[in-house]
Amino acid sequence: MRPEKNSILLEVTKRIESADYVYVVNYGGLKVAELNELRRAVAPLGAKAQVVKNTYLNRAAKELGWESVEAFLTGPTAVVTGKGDAAEVAKVLMKFVKSHDKAAIKGVCLDGKTLGKADVDALSKVPPREVMLGLFVGTLAAPMMQLVGVFNQKVLSLLYVLKAVEEKKSKAA
Repeated sequence: MRPEKNSILLEVTKRIESADYVYVVNYGGLKVAELNELRRAVAPLGAKAQVVKNTYLNRAAKELGWESVEAFLTGPTAVVTGKGDAAEVAKVLMKFVKSHDKAAIKGVCLDGKTLGKADVDALSKVPPREVMLGLFVGTLAAPMMQLVGVFNQKVLSLLYVLKAVEEKKSKAA
């Protein structure tokens, strides 16, 4: 392999290796301005979109020991890589694909596993991380709140009995 091609392959491999997720997108038919729009859309999430030759992406995936990504490697391919919340990026990508008929999501690689377009669609419907953490904390706190309510009820029952005794003695006197 020529040195410049080897350098490109090394760059693609490093980018993919350092990423938490790799979305594979078909960008065929998009204009340069539309591709730049995709780059701008994912940038606030810490993700980067890059056009990659299918052979480089396939070799990089094999070097990293990933499952086969060959099913995604047809037509013009761009990858969206980054760190952080993969679900938020999936939402942005699905919105972009819906507004641009020529773009399509081929799949995603998470933790070395390849997932198809249907999985990306399901991932885009997952609530944001903060909401999921709130649900988790609420689930953990619910039994404790019920226990506090039970203890509070016992104290209130004792208070009602004492109040009734006090009223009875005040009427008797």
